[in-house]
Amino acid sequence: MKKSARRIGWFDAINALVFIAVAFCCLFPFYFIFINTISDPMAITRGEVVFLPRGVQFENYVNLLRDSKIGGAVAVSVARTVVGTAITLCLTTFFGYLCSKPQMFLHKFVYRFVIVTMYFSAGLIPWYITMKMLGLKDNFLLYVLPGGVAPFYLILVKTYIEQLPAALEESAIVDGAGILRIFVSIVWPLSMPIIATIAIFTSVGQWNTFTDNLFLVSKPQLTTLQMLLYQYMKQVETIATSIRTGGLASVSQTGYSITPTAVRMTISMIVVFPILLVYPIMQRYFVKGIMVGAIKG
Repeated sequence: MKKSARRIGWFDAINALVFIAVAFCCLFPFYFIFINTISDPMAITRGEVVFLPRGVQFENYVNLLRDSKIGGAVAVSVARTVVGTAITLCLTTFFGYLCSKPQMFLHKFVYRFVIVTMYFSAGLIPWYITMKMLGLKDNFLLYVLPGGVAPFYLILVKTYIEQLPAALEESAIVDGAGILRIFVSIVWPLSMPIIATIAIFTSVGQWNTFTDNLFLVSKPQLTTLQMLLYQYMKQVETIATSIRTGGLASVSQTGYSITPTAVRMTISMIVVFPILLVYPIMQRYFVKGIMVGAIKG
């Protein structure tokens, strides 16, 4: 008995060390980028910044956030993330609920027809032509409508809803409730774990996507933060020179010197940090939702 307990103790210790090492490998790149954004660029150039920042300052963030393009891009990215996530949640969840009902006409065929689109794609050019013919070119709806019903999320929702107690719906039907009433009052509240899971996936996808902006948007006022990051990464030398010479902000009084590497890392942090805030809020639903949705297909 003592040997068994001792083995379990060793296993727990090794298991904890392995997970700590994995967590460190995942978190350290973000930490490394952050300390580089608040350190003296000259110390970074000399390779002195490894685990602790040197010459702490926030001039990188101050100078970049003064750029008017950043504010507009942040607003567009936040809008597409919030609106796009809301539309995907409503449409995918309700469609998944309908596909789980045998009473729906051709529900199996419709469900499988949507799932097939996960495996076959017409390609970039047909996609571009379709979006243009639908009037979505240079249109904010381009960001939120095409992903309204996502096949993968549909699988998770349908599987989750099918394991809910049927007696709840039956009692509501006896009381005279219709489909919408049942969905809003019973199915939606009971499906919060899977809804939170889909919300995480969708919000991250909406925040990080920039290909639709790249191919179908030419208006500067519709530029997303990720697209702006893409543009800045290609022009990082020009931006650094502009900041040093006062093009975006005057830094001559502080004696601060900005480098292309500092600009690149600061932009990366500005883009990545907001979406990281979503995970702690949804974490308690995430594991349960993704596991239940993966039990059966």
